[in-house]
Order: sequence, then C-alpha cells, then structure tokens
Amino acid sequence: MLNSIVIEMLLRASRQVLLSQCHRFRALVLLGRFLDMGPWAVDLALSVGIFPYVLKLLQTTTPELRQILVFIWTKILALDKSCQVDLVKDGGHTYFIRFLDSMEAYPEQRAMAAFVLAVIVDGHRRGQEACTEAGLLDVCLKHVQASTPNDAQSEPLFLQWVCLCLGKLWEDFPEAQIAGRQAGAAAVLGYLLSEPQPEVRASAAFALGTLLDLGFESVGDGGDEECDDDDKFRTEISIIKSLLSVVSDGSPLVRAEVAVALARFAFGHNKHLKSVAATYCRCQPGSGLSTLPLAHITGGGSGYTTPSHYMPQGSIIASQIGPVLRVGGDGTSVVRDGRVSTSSPLVTSGIMHGSPLSDDSSQHSESGASNDAVSNGLINHPRPQPLDNGIYLECISSMSTLSKDPSPRIARLGRRVLSIIGIEQVVMRPIRHSAGAVRASEPTSSGGSRLSGLVRSSSWFDMNAGHLPLTFRTPPVSPPRTNYFPGIRRVSSLELRPHLLSLPEPGLADPLLGYSASSGNTERSLLPRSSMYNWSCGHFSKPLLIASEDSEELLARREAKEKLALDLITKCQHYSVNRLNNQIASWDTKFETGTKTALLQPFSPVVVAADQNERIRVWNYEEPALLNSFDNHEFHDKGISKLCLVNEFDDSLLLIASANGNIRIWKDYMQKGQQKLVTAFSSIPVHGHGTRNVDAVVDWQQQSGCLFTSGEMSSVKVWDLDKEQLVHSIPLSSDSITSAVAASQVHGGQFAAGFVDGSVRLFDIRTPEMIVCTAHPHMQRVERVVGIGFQPGLDPAKIVSASQAGDIQFLDIRNHREAYLTIDAHRGSLTALAVHRHAPIIASGSAKQLIKVFNLEGDQLGTIRYHPTFMAQKIGPVNCLTFHPYQVLLAAGAADPFVALYADDNNPTR
Repeated sequence: MLNSIVIEMLLRASRQVLLSQCHRFRALVLLGRFLDMGPWAVDLALSVGIFPYVLKLLQTTTPELRQILVFIWTKILALDKSCQVDLVKDGGHTYFIRFLDSMEAYPEQRAMAAFVLAVIVDGHRRGQEACTEAGLLDVCLKHVQASTPNDAQSEPLFLQWVCLCLGKLWEDFPEAQIAGRQAGAAAVLGYLLSEPQPEVRASAAFALGTLLDLGFESVGDGGDEECDDDDKFRTEISIIKSLLSVVSDGSPLVRAEVAVALARFAFGHNKHLKSVAATYCRCQPGSGLSTLPLAHITGGGSGYTTPSHYMPQGSIIASQIGPVLRVGGDGTSVVRDGRVSTSSPLVTSGIMHGSPLSDDSSQHSESGASNDAVSNGLINHPRPQPLDNGIYLECISSMSTLSKDPSPRIARLGRRVLSIIGIEQVVMRPIRHSAGAVRASEPTSSGGSRLSGLVRSSSWFDMNAGHLPLTFRTPPVSPPRTNYFPGIRRVSSLELRPHLLSLPEPGLADPLLGYSASSGNTERSLLPRSSMYNWSCGHFSKPLLIASEDSEELLARREAKEKLALDLITKCQHYSVNRLNNQIASWDTKFETGTKTALLQPFSPVVVAADQNERIRVWNYEEPALLNSFDNHEFHDKGISKLCLVNEFDDSLLLIASANGNIRIWKDYMQKGQQKLVTAFSSIPVHGHGTRNVDAVVDWQQQSGCLFTSGEMSSVKVWDLDKEQLVHSIPLSSDSITSAVAASQVHGGQFAAGFVDGSVRLFDIRTPEMIVCTAHPHMQRVERVVGIGFQPGLDPAKIVSASQAGDIQFLDIRNHREAYLTIDAHRGSLTALAVHRHAPIIASGSAKQLIKVFNLEGDQLGTIRYHPTFMAQKIGPVNCLTFHPYQVLLAAGAADPFVALYADDNNPTR
C-alpha cells in the first residue's frame, strides 16, 4: 500500500516536471521505464492524469523527444485502445505519420509508430478517414516497395506492422480500399508473401485479405462505377492468385490468413462459387466433399437454419439456400474483438431480430418480413460480377486443401470456408483399438470433432520482450527470441495475449481463428476474422527494455550438454565393439501392429516409439516406466514415416513425419498428458482432392535447420524450419521414386537419397547444381534401397546403403562407379538399416527375425536371432533399427509389440 502511494506521488511530481523544458527529456525517459513495467504501470499513470500532458507534447517539434514519445504512446495504446479518439481529435495521428516516414529513426522504432497508427485506425472510421487524408497509405506502400532482403529498413518487425497498419486502414472502409487498389497495393504486398519471416508473410496476407471487397456497399456512382468495377475485379484476381500461391505455406499463421481471406472472397462471390462447387463435387467423388441437399435442411423465416437429425451437435455446415454458418453447439465460445462470448450465433445475413442472440428469436419464425428480405438465402444487395471459372475452381481446390490441413485449427477453418459455399466435408471417426475407445461410426461432419491431446498450434517465432536503450538515441537491438537451435535457429511456441489464454476449449474459439462482431449481427459478423493483429499487439504489451532473464540459464544448460556430447563422441570414436547382442531392456508397447519407428533420447534414458496408426509412446528404460502416450492425430489411415529430434541440446521437440508427407512437431512430449502441438504443415503439398499417400521419406538436419523430404514424386523438397518455408524443390527424373533419405549430421547442406531402382544420389544444397553425383551400387540384384546413411566420421564422401535384396554397399563418392565393400547381410529380406553417428558400427535387420551388427570393415560383430527355446530372446520381423547418437546402444522394433535395447557388456557409457 505504501509503495503504491509513493509511486502515485512520484507520478504526480513527474507530471509537473514535464512542464519544464530542461528536465522534460529525462522525465519522459523515466516515465517510459515505468510504463514498460507492465499494464498495471500504464493504468496507474493514466489514473493520475499523465494522459493530457503526453498528448499535448505531440505538438512539440523537438527532435530528441520524438523517439521517447513514440515509445510512451506505444505502451499506452497497447493497454488502452480508447485513446485513439483523443489522438485523432487533437491531430496526433500526423505526428506518428511523420515519424513513420522519417528515415532517421531506426526500423524498430518506426515499427512502434506503425503500431500506434494501426491502433488509431482499428475499427475507428474517423481515424481511418483522417489517416487516409494525411497520406498514411502512400507512406506505408513506399516503405514496403523500398524494402529489399538485407536492407536495414526491412527489419521484419517494421514490415510486419506496416502491413498490419495497411490492413487496418482499409478494413471495412471502401474509400481506402479504392485508394489502395488504385495505388497498386495488391502487387506491392504480394511480393512480401515470399519473405523469410512467417510473421511478415502472415501480415501481408492479412492486408491482402482485408483489401477484398465483400460486395455489401457501392461507393461509386454514375459512369465511374463500371470503371471502378473493372479495377476491382483485376485487383481481386491479383489478390487471389497471390494468396493461392501460399496456401501450402509452412507456417500455420500464413495459412490461417489465407483461409480467412478466402472466406471473404467466398462470401462476396457466393452464388458463382456455389455453382462451380456443385460441379466440382460431382467430378471428384472420392474427395470426401459434398454439397448439402435441400432435403436435409430445414429452416424458418427467422433467418437461420437447422440441419436434420443426422448431423451431430457442434457440426459446421452450410445450406445451399444462403451463406450460413452453423457455429458450434451449446456454450461454444466465440472470440469477438479480443473478448470471449459464450453465445453461439446461428444467423442468416441481415435479419437481426431473427438472431438467437436475442431472447425473442423464435417469435419471428413465421415472420413474412423475414422471408421478404431473403431471396434464395441471399440478401438483395449488389453482387460482384463472376470471374473466370478457373479462378473459382482453383479457390475451391485450395479450400479443400485447407480443410485437410495437418493443423487441426486450420482444418476446422478450412471446413468453415467450404461451408460458406454449401460444401461439407464428410469424414469417418477414428477406429480405436484400445479398451473403452471410440469405435468406427457413421460419417459425420468433421467440424464437430475434437482432437484429443492437441492444443492450439502456432507459429514458432516468439516475439518476446525486446530491448530499447535507455538513451533512446542508439539503434535498439532486435527483440531476443527463445533460441531452441543452439546458435543457429529459433523455434518456440506462440505466446498468446492473456485474454486469449482463458478460452474454455479449443473449439471454435481458437485465438487466431476467432469471429468478430464488429459489424453487429449482420452478414459480416458471420465471417471468420483474423486475430493476427490482436496477437501481434501482445508484443508491445510486454516489457521492451528488459532482456530475457532465463537466457543465461538456458545457455548454461546447453553448454553442459554440448560438453557431455563431446566427451561421449570421443569415447564412441575410440571404442572397439566386440559384440552387441546383450539385451538390457525390453518394452511391451501394446502396439497391435508392431513398432513402425523409434528413436533414443541423447541425454536421458528414454526411447520414443510409434506404430502404423501413429500412436506415440514414450518409455524410460532405466526405471522402467511409461512416461506418456498420445496420438499424433485423430485419423489413423495415413501411417508414419519417421521420428526425428529437433534441438537436442535444448528442450527438444519431437518431429513426426506421416507417410503422406504431413509434418507435426510436438513439445513437452515426455510429460504425461502435457504434449503440445507446436506446428504442423504438409511437406509434400497435395492440392485439392488429392489424398493419396506418397510414402514420404524424410530426415532432419540440425546444422542447417532443414528438413529433406521426398517419396513417390519427381522432386526432393527442402524446407527451412526457421523460415517455415519451402526453400528448394530439387527435380528428379519422372521415373525416380525415392525410398530412403539421410541427412549428414556433420556437414550441413549435404544429404543422400536411395531409390527404388537401386540407385543412390548425393546432394548438396550449397552447390548450384545440388546433385553431386549418382551411383548404382545395387545393380546385380536390382531392388529398392531400404536404408541409407553417412559413415561415421568427418569424411563427407563415404555412404552406406542397403537394398531389399539383402546387400549392404559401402561407397566413396570420389570413386562412385562401384562400391569398395559389399556385405551380403540377408538373402532377399533386408528391412532396416542403422548407421551409428560416431561409432564405427552399422546394424541391419530382416523380415526373417534376424539382426546383424557389422563394423566398417565388414566384420560381423554379433547376431540377434529368434530362438525357440524357453526364456530366450524373441523378436518378430524387424521393422526399424536406431542407434543412440552418443552411446553404443541399439533399439530394435519389430512386427510384434516389443521394443528391445541391446548393448555391449563393456560399453563404457552405461
């Protein structure tokens, strides 16, 4: 209590000091420090009357005050948006426009000015009008056009907020939209969709989406209207083509913005899209999509519809009689302007008295006025002319792609977009094999499904507290971000604003996919609205002057792990393996279909295993104890390809690759029931109705931050997981089918691939050609390559490959015409190959229940075979083998439910 009184007295004193020119700058710096302490500090400062003083100071032209004033207003508006009215009334917006346009300020400081201007125009028509008249549009577009990669003025935070400012400037403001179209904003923003930072791409997609006209209002009159329409149609085509180019972007943030923009487009072109959609669904019977028949929809004149009994509660559908969204069931929460509403709107456009939000909605079910207002479910207002059917078809195909997105939030949003044009996606509930699990059921609308164990996925880029020097005269350091890659890459989960963290369930109230009631109970209020802006605002509400406190602790833990790894690597390199058939642990995974793939944790006695149905189980083999068990996703018809560990020197993330190319990355996966989905994307994009498996093969390379993936396709995809972006697509011959991929863990950028024709290729993404060489080591008995790996050591030229025929070939790419060593390990039944990262050993497994271990000279060090004797080791046909990265320890999974661990009795690391 005493502290608060003292603080209040000091604030009142500083208010008086602001009147003194000689002490004003230092007083403002102290005030800025105080406001940076948190929302409570801003609230207290406003309560003692600081506001009119800092408002009046915007009239000053003193150069040294500009940066600190922008900072102070950033902290104020991050808490209290209502100040926008007073700023516009006093002409304060021009102060920030001039600062934004100043080339003297540093990009991060100008990003604050862009944030202030975005708040001024957010849902405030007078602010939009004033900023448009003051030339904000031209200033923003000029800086976007001037941005180039490596340019200091292209700081990602600055570009992000310029885009968000533009999006808010013309959101639901036709005059600014017209001005933006005439200024070529669509083309300018389209270039930013290829930026390396996912936040910049998502913000650009947000701005493009809000530039789309919903067709509710007509601004032009007379002879200019036709000209305006032509310009509008050209802009719409440009926007849609730009957005469709990133519909398979690696960042969920970007895909969410694309989906929201497509929803706006679908609403504006509802009639034409429905006609094309009906044809699309008839032509694609296996797509899992169908238009909703009128016979299954009942509704009254109240303006909302009710599906018939075959649809479960909580489904999301749309009738063909109007652009209607059924949103959730009873108690479903909807995000509206950052607040949580517990109502569940089920409204038809424009009929406010028929909304279930009102108590008397049922009274008007027989209202003739309601029926008069609706013509075939559409409000009688001007609708846009149809575009080319090819554009509509591509949009529907992309909507279908989004509805199958590996991120559950994006998939739900994609299904909502489809429902706007009268399409539902019919899916089967998963088949559970465990006791008490859900059995296969009737097809249901997938909108009502819940993904057990999944939480809100997010972009990895965490905009944590930045640092601004207290002098406010030197360039600020970029905001520190949680670094999960040791000195190379940044990966972290999204931190949502506090008011978005209290959502009761992850259904329709997903924070990035919320609904907005900014337009009341009208057609627009039914559209899904982006929360990219709301989330981005959270950056400025955090402390910006204080560096992260836990960075030193994280660095110390990482250095300790690196030192331990170096010691273990040295032991592995000098370790002479005699035998490797001593079973030290056996784990009954309860997998009915056997173990498909497994991995060993590098710094804890933990093994992670997965089965064909993508169930993940984590086991401590020293205690022994089951640590966690969860499903990678709800529908287990895709199979699994591989498990990889991301950021092994930090709090590691578990990368799970499905056979169809979908990638999901989890954190906290070793804690029971605490696993969280960090991100998800399709590494092998299949547009539209395509759902076939491509038998994807993948591998992760920590040094480069790249994921290499291929399969039944004519290319190898290279994804940069820091950028969340496809950076290379390496072409292969049309008849090449990749069956194995291995990334070098020593030389960043290098990876090898094996093919079904027995050939092997080495790639290096740092070279212009990328393909280094091709070899055909398995020519005598041409069989698919089932395993490939780089030999231990620092030599990048040596590779080991194994074919299904049973031969293991040792290659030196400097003489790649033929293998320098061949091992006939198994006769026609080789199923798995493992190459130790540092120790000079390899292991192979066969379908004949046999595992063999060899050194790099071809000598057999041990055999693990099926013994019919009592209490002996028993394994099924071998499915997977994996070595511990820093110990001589082998994990084997077979067609039976057991995972076994083998070591040498003399293993010094145990």
